[in-house]
Amino acid sequence: MSLSATLGPHLPYLRRFARVLTGSQATGDAYAAAALEAVVADRSVLSDDMTPRAALYRVFLRIWQPVSARHDAPEEEQASDRNLAAMTPLPRAAFLLHTVEGFPLDTIAQALDRNEEEIAGLIDIAGREIAAQISTDVLIIEDEPIIAMDLEALVEELGHTVAGVSRTHQEAVGAVAAHRPGLVLADIHLADGSSGLDAVNEILAGYAVPVVFITAYPERLLTGERPEPTFLITKPFRTETVKAIISQALFFDRKAHRPASPAASVA
Repeated sequence: MSLSATLGPHLPYLRRFARVLTGSQATGDAYAAAALEAVVADRSVLSDDMTPRAALYRVFLRIWQPVSARHDAPEEEQASDRNLAAMTPLPRAAFLLHTVEGFPLDTIAQALDRNEEEIAGLIDIAGREIAAQISTDVLIIEDEPIIAMDLEALVEELGHTVAGVSRTHQEAVGAVAAHRPGLVLADIHLADGSSGLDAVNEILAGYAVPVVFITAYPERLLTGERPEPTFLITKPFRTETVKAIISQALFFDRKAHRPASPAASVA
């Protein structure tokens, strides 16, 4: 297969990644072009132990890393992009590879020449840095006291404020009426037999807010029909997973500038 046929389908994604990573389309394209030139000069960099796309990103990142710390975000970029550029370079790269490009940890480890434990640590650092820039009030809809306490501690560790803990549909809707949160963490089955999903739908009918569902019954949401939630965590959950998803939800919500359609928050 020709080089253009092998890499061509991946170039739009690389350009997107490069733009977000560097904060500038022109700068990102320059790095992408340099990566392609490196591949043309030495096709052996497309190793058999990686997919062509992952190998291309690895070449790109090896070119980007030595000068990334000196990059200054251009004045004309959006404030959300300046916030992203302000993040520490390697955590930013790991976070974007995971959240924007959808690479698993082992592939990111290969692309950044690190081990999986280091990559998990970099993504955790990125989450903390995002939280420091986008701290918000979080409403927790959860009827199990121990889980609610764990979520409270986790949210506060990330630098956010817990706006309240609701155990029922009615409590959740009342809490939002009293104080609008910037993020909602919601279980589905609540204390009085009411539905966290119904509570979220009622909340979203009033205003747009990112929602992360945390449930032991993901099949109730993953039906194969639209809308399905963007952010879904299955119980029992790992602390690192919840931290990463919270940061993703806030990051993409800020990048989207809160879309007007409530369905966009759960679809």
